[in-house]
Amino acid sequence: MTNTALSGANTAPAAGRRVTPTGRLILPADADRAAWLTARRNGLGSSDMAAVLGISRYGNALSVYHDKTGGLPLEGDDTEPALWGRAIEDTVAREWARRNRSVVRRVGLVANIDRPWQMCTLDRRVLECPLADGRERCAVEIKCRAAFKAGQWRTGCPDDVLAQTLWQADVCGYDHIHVGVLIGGNDYRQFVVRTSEHQQLIADLRMAGARAWQQITDRRPPVLPHDADPDVLLDLYEQLHHDRAGVVTIDRDGDAQDALSDYLDAATDEREAKARKKIALAGLVGALGTADTAVQGGHVAYSYDESTREYVDRERLREEFPEAYAACVEDRPSRRISIPNSVRKAHQ
Repeated sequence: MTNTALSGANTAPAAGRRVTPTGRLILPADADRAAWLTARRNGLGSSDMAAVLGISRYGNALSVYHDKTGGLPLEGDDTEPALWGRAIEDTVAREWARRNRSVVRRVGLVANIDRPWQMCTLDRRVLECPLADGRERCAVEIKCRAAFKAGQWRTGCPDDVLAQTLWQADVCGYDHIHVGVLIGGNDYRQFVVRTSEHQQLIADLRMAGARAWQQITDRRPPVLPHDADPDVLLDLYEQLHHDRAGVVTIDRDGDAQDALSDYLDAATDEREAKARKKIALAGLVGALGTADTAVQGGHVAYSYDESTREYVDRERLREEFPEAYAACVEDRPSRRISIPNSVRKAHQ
C-alpha cells in the first residue's frame, strides 16, 4: 500500500455512475450545498436514520418526516459544533489515511441502486483498505466530538454512529466501515464497524427506514413514543410554527387536555419539591452551627461552601455606558405557557 494520504485530488465521478458495489452517485462532493440539501430530501440518509430510531439529539422521526415533506426550512445545521466539524473533517480524514497508510477520496451523495430512497453521504471512500491486501474499497466516517463525550467512545462507537455506519454499509454494499474520531480537539481514536457482527441490526434498520419512507410517501406523519425527547419536539414545533396567532379549541377528553392536566400536576409537584428542598436546606445549615462542614462516619457528609458569581447592574450600565449597553444587551424573544388561575383552581 502507498503511504500517500490523498483527499479529493481526483476527478469527481459523474452523477448516476456506480461508485460503490451497490450505490450510484446522486451528487458529487463539490456540489452546491443548496442542491445537496434539496437532493437529500428524496431519500433517507444515515443521520436521518439515527433520528428515526430516536437515538439522535438533533431530531426524531417526526422532524425527519417534516423535513422530507418540505415542512421545515431548506437549511443545514449551522450551529458552531456543526460548522467546526465540517471545517476539521478533512484534517481528521487525512490523519486517518496517514496512520493507516491508505488513500481516501471524497465522494458525495450516494443512493442504493435497488432502493433509491436509501441514501448516504460518505465522508470519504477508502481506495486502499488497511485490513486487506491490495485494493479493497470501503469507507471511513469522520467524527469530531466534545471532550465530555469521550466516555461514549470507550469501547467502540456510540449507538447513533453505529446506526449511521451500518446504514452507509447497507447503501453502498460494503462489508465494513472505518471510523475516525477526534475528541476534544486532541484525542484521536479509530474503530472498524463490521456488518457481519450486526446482521440483525442492519435488517432492523432497513425495515425501519422502509416504514419511515412509506409514511413520508403517503404523507402520513409518524406517531412518536410517549417518552420522545421533549427538547427535540419543542425545537421542531418552534421551527414549524415560528409565527403563531389565533385560537384552537381542544376537547375535554383529548390529548391536549391530558397534557394540560399533566403539566399542572407536574407544576404542583415542582413547587412542593422546591418547598421541601428549602426546608431541608434550612435543617442542614442549622445543624452546622458555626461550622461549614459536617462529617459522618469519618467522611464528609456535606459542606456549606461560599461561592461568588458575576452580577451586572443593567440599570447602571444603561445610564453610564449607553453605547456598551446597546452593543452587549439584546432582547431575545421566547415563549412560555400561560395558564389562567381559574383553570389552575379548577384542576385542584
